[in-house]
Amino acid sequence: MSQPAIEIDRLVKRYDDFTAVNGVSLRVETGEFFGFLGPNGAGKTTTINAIVGLARANSGSIRVFGHDTQLEWREARRLIGLAPQEYNFDRYLSIRDVLIFQAGYFGLRGRAVKDRADMLLERFGLASKANQEYMKLSGGMKRRLTLARALIHQPKLLILDEPTAGVDVELRLELWHLLRELNGDGLTIFLTTHYLEEAEELCKTIAIIRGGKIVTQQSTESLIADGARLQDVFLELTRA
Repeated sequence: MSQPAIEIDRLVKRYDDFTAVNGVSLRVETGEFFGFLGPNGAGKTTTINAIVGLARANSGSIRVFGHDTQLEWREARRLIGLAPQEYNFDRYLSIRDVLIFQAGYFGLRGRAVKDRADMLLERFGLASKANQEYMKLSGGMKRRLTLARALIHQPKLLILDEPTAGVDVELRLELWHLLRELNGDGLTIFLTTHYLEEAEELCKTIAIIRGGKIVTQQSTESLIADGARLQDVFLELTRA
């Protein structure tokens, strides 16, 4: 049996007197498309930051494909691709160089990296813009570049923080198609979103967090069983 992609056990993260994450435990299976939902301030981003090493937990443990993210952080981080909600590209690099530069963080360089960058630009419809600076890209192209950069080092786990925030309906559907393809290729995807229909459409399993605690984790199918809509379930479980 394969290792789970993510295994979090009683994670706690405090900022001074504020407890952002309070005893979170969850398990994401390898190859799964997993949705992580909750209102603003619920602890979603803090949990993501703990997984990728941007925040150090006060207690609890996180394993990524069996690797402890504190004791084996190099191995764990190599397996993760993060696509944040905010754009944080070097404005002076061409978008092709954005990908090549990112690969360097993982010790990757040479012809193979350049070929992979070109492949990703082609797959995400950015090949014709390869030599442009990212500031000249449309919002939709910037979003696709964020995904391409997260995949440059061939991670096994893709973490998406609000990947379709602020994009139009046509681009959202296009990104959904790309994400389904990636998941179909075997990539594990961990998604946070405020679009409930997005979670319904894409995710096999959903966890809902409120006030730093997991309220529920179950299959999407069971959450919307008996004719209930995920919207109704979400509102009920996250009501203050």
